[in-house]
Amino acid sequence: MTPQHPTAPLLQVRDLLVRYGETLAVNGVSLDVEAGKLIAIIGPNGAGKSTCFNAISGQRPPNAGEVLLDGKSISGLLPETIFSLGVGRTFQVTATVPTMTVRENVQVALISYHRRTFSPWVSARRLYREEADRLLELIGMTGQRDRACGVLAYGDLKRLELAIALANAPRLLLMDEPTAGMAPAERNELMALVARLAADRGIGVLFTEHDIDIVFSLAHRIVVMNRGQLLATGTPDVIRADPRVQEIYLGRDDHTGSAEKQPS
Repeated sequence: MTPQHPTAPLLQVRDLLVRYGETLAVNGVSLDVEAGKLIAIIGPNGAGKSTCFNAISGQRPPNAGEVLLDGKSISGLLPETIFSLGVGRTFQVTATVPTMTVRENVQVALISYHRRTFSPWVSARRLYREEADRLLELIGMTGQRDRACGVLAYGDLKRLELAIALANAPRLLLMDEPTAGMAPAERNELMALVARLAADRGIGVLFTEHDIDIVFSLAHRIVVMNRGQLLATGTPDVIRADPRVQEIYLGRDDHTGSAEKQPS
C-alpha cells in the first residue's frame, strides 16, 4: 500500500532575508500558509511584517531564502507575475481610483487579470460587468456599485479593496493591516467575511493586524516577529501563553498573560 503524504502548504517561506543597506529588515523568517487557513503575523512597530509581505508578493525581492507557491519558487518574480499565479493583496492604505465608480474599480482589476486589450468599439465600462457585480454582491456592496469611490466611507473602501483583491480568483490572499482605520464593528464584519471566504473557497490568508482581539479569535496560527526575526509561532493559545510574546508585544494585565491591544 502506498503511504499517504500530507498535502504541502499552499505557501512556504523559507529562511527569508531582506536587507536595506546594513539593516536586516527580515532575518531568516520561515512560515507556512495552508489552503483555507488564516495565518496572522503580529509584532511591534519595525518588526518587519510589511517587508515580509513585500518580499512574498514581489514588491521587494528577497536577498536570500525562498518563497514557494504550491511547491514552486516565486522568489524574485515581478508583482504582476505573482498576481497572475493567484496571489491577491490588500494594502494598509487603500488604492482605489476616487473618480471611478465602485463597479468600475472592480472592472479594471478584472480587465487586468484577464489581460483584455481595449478596442475603440468596446467601452471598458461594458467589460466584465456581471463578474464585477457578483464580487460586489459577495462583499455586500451591490447597492453602492454606481457610486464614486471618492464619496465612500473608509470601511466601504476597505470592503471594495477586498473585492478588487478577489478579482484574480486568488488561492493566496495577503492582507496588510486590512482593518486599519475602521470602526470596531466594521473590523469584525470584514474579517468574519474573509474567514468565510477562506473556508468556502479554500483560500489561504496571510494577514497582519493590530487588533489583537481579531487575531486571537480568527487566526488558525500566529507568527510573531520582532526586529526582523521570528520570535514565536503557534496556535493562539500557545502564543498567548508565551512569556517572550507577553513581554515584547502583548503586555501583561494579569498572571494569565491576557492580551492588551498594542499598535503594530
